[in-house]
Amino acid sequence: MKDVQNQSDSRGVEIQKVGIKDFELPIVIQRKDAEDKVIYASATCGVTLPAHYKGTHMSRFVEVLNEWRGKKTLDIKNCVEAMVEKLDAKSAYLKFDFKYFIDKKSPVTGISAPMCYDCTFEGVLDNYQEEDEEYRFFLGVKVPVTTLCPCSKEISNYGAHNQRAIVSVKVTYPEDEHVWIEDLVSRIEKTASSELYPLLKREDEKYVTEHAYDNPKFVEDVLRDVVLMLRNDDKIDSFEVECESLESIHNHSAWAYQQEG
Repeated sequence: MKDVQNQSDSRGVEIQKVGIKDFELPIVIQRKDAEDKVIYASATCGVTLPAHYKGTHMSRFVEVLNEWRGKKTLDIKNCVEAMVEKLDAKSAYLKFDFKYFIDKKSPVTGISAPMCYDCTFEGVLDNYQEEDEEYRFFLGVKVPVTTLCPCSKEISNYGAHNQRAIVSVKVTYPEDEHVWIEDLVSRIEKTASSELYPLLKREDEKYVTEHAYDNPKFVEDVLRDVVLMLRNDDKIDSFEVECESLESIHNHSAWAYQQEG
């Protein structure tokens, strides 16, 4: 049959990324101190398209993802390499969005329940099989925490406003290193006024409330502490950090952002 996608295009525009988005599939990922686990993920992937090609072959992305989802553990680099080869491209991009559950114990009673974190794996491969070929992997996590306002605590006779905040971190590291989601999440949680927990009894709630009150933090404080933590990690090559405080006494969020490396 006639292949319209392989026809030529005369507009002279090379497309940086073209592919599929929100393709849902199960993938196998490694867990720290636990068996590998099958999780639900949503994939976004694309390749470069030379200016002289009218279109790419969308079905080939699904073919590659379908082949690689069944591997014992997911290898993002090999997956993007398969994409550039199958689609005859020079660069490729692949991202998996997924929810990751970590069992977490309440701080006083020690009752365990699953805590959910939004996570991402991203792989970027540029200039495949050329002298300047470069592959980068990104691990992203979004960690909900509590922040308590230092200013509110200082000026109030009693109490201080506190709220949930989201700390979003994306890191890169060398191929011969490994950063566990569990470790990264735990270290981020310790920079806040208090951690969040999936299940709290009265004794736990008392502890969390008082701990946050004794540990007031602006978004600037949380961001700086996360930045210093990542700067001091020899495994980390580069990072992005964003802290958004969902303010309880304002109809807007407080926000801070930093990118390094």
